[in-house]
Amino acid sequence: MEIIDRPAPPTGLRRLLWRLPIRLYRLGLGPLMGRRVMLLTHTGRVSGLPRQVVVEVVQNDEDGYVAASGFGPRADWYRNIMASPDVTLQIGGKRVQATAAPIPAGEGGEIMARYAPRHPTAARQLCRLMGFAVDGGVEDYRQVGRHIPFVRFTPRRLP
Repeated sequence: MEIIDRPAPPTGLRRLLWRLPIRLYRLGLGPLMGRRVMLLTHTGRVSGLPRQVVVEVVQNDEDGYVAASGFGPRADWYRNIMASPDVTLQIGGKRVQATAAPIPAGEGGEIMARYAPRHPTAARQLCRLMGFAVDGGVEDYRQVGRHIPFVRFTPRRLP
C-alpha cells in the first residue's frame, strides 16, 4: 500500500454530482438505492442546522452500521458527527435514530480487509479515489483501513 495523494473533499460541479443521491432520497427514491448506501442526517458543528450526506454502508451487523469517511477526518460530515453524534439514518425506506462513534484504526483495518474481497471493484475504486495505491492483497487493504476513519452507527432503542 502506498499513499499517492490524499484528495480534498469535492467542490464545484464535482460536489453537486456527489450530492445527487441526497436528492434521490428526498424524492422518496431511497429504496431504489439499495442497502449499501444510507442517507445520514446530522447536525452542523458550527451552524447547528441539519445536514445530510449519502455514504456507503461497508458493514451491517447486530451492533449497527459502519461507514468510512473516504475523504478522511477533514470531511465535514465526519467532523460534524464527532461534535454531535446523535444522527438519523435512512437505509432504503427505513429510518433509524443512531449514535455515531469512531472505530479504532486497528478495527478499521480489519473491516477493510473483510470488505475488499466481498466488493473488489468498489474497494479498488475507493482506494484510488482516496489516494491509495494497492496491489489487491488483503494486507494492503488492511493497511488502507488503518488510515481511513471508520464510524459505527449504533441504533438507539426508543423507550
